[in-house]
Amino acid sequence: MANSRIAIITARGGSKRIPKKNIKEFCGKPIIAYSIEAAVRSDLFDEIMVSTDSEEIAEIAKKYGAKVPFMRSEKTSDDYAITADVILEVLERYQTLYGKVFDTTVCIYPTAPFVTATRIREGIEELEKSGKDVIEVKPVVRFSFPPQRGFVQDGDLLIMPHPENFTARSQDLEPMYHDAGQFYCWRTKEYLENKGIIREGIKPLILSELEVQDIDNETDWKLAEIKYQLLEH
Repeated sequence: MANSRIAIITARGGSKRIPKKNIKEFCGKPIIAYSIEAAVRSDLFDEIMVSTDSEEIAEIAKKYGAKVPFMRSEKTSDDYAITADVILEVLERYQTLYGKVFDTTVCIYPTAPFVTATRIREGIEELEKSGKDVIEVKPVVRFSFPPQRGFVQDGDLLIMPHPENFTARSQDLEPMYHDAGQFYCWRTKEYLENKGIIREGIKPLILSELEVQDIDNETDWKLAEIKYQLLEH
């Protein structure tokens, strides 16, 4: 029997650093459209939905092929709610309202224009072919500079938290990775059992730097558009 899968795109209405960030135009269309279209093109989901508290976002989401079967609650719409709170609410409502339970849950961020159907398929396939000890597949990208040789500020001065690495060659240090900020694939049963906090059983899907761009402010936004246009051409 084939696994049932849900894609949840988390798109809260409020955004302080970039107004209306989740639906701001990015290279010709609302940025959330890229996440929805990648999920649709993957052709692996029984349900593709957007969790939002904004009617404006909901209308745009439906235009690009997602469902908005219910609006997000006030509790998961404030500045203190984390992604896990939103995902758990969505999964609980699908079961309570519609009797639907999914084997695989994929969360896709709404401001991830570099996400592709191919990468989503790779993430899901990696999760579903892995043993039960793998609960999550997380796209990551290697740090461009080894953090083991980084500095922190101590008053007016810089200090090296790991001075033993001062003379180490970069190529001799173990590669380290950070979250690509695009999507996550989970085994739903284990995700629920852990209340959405997964610290073990995480398998990486390693992306290149060209596929990743944080978008936290207007400068990031402009850089992302430039990178996207370069990739497209």
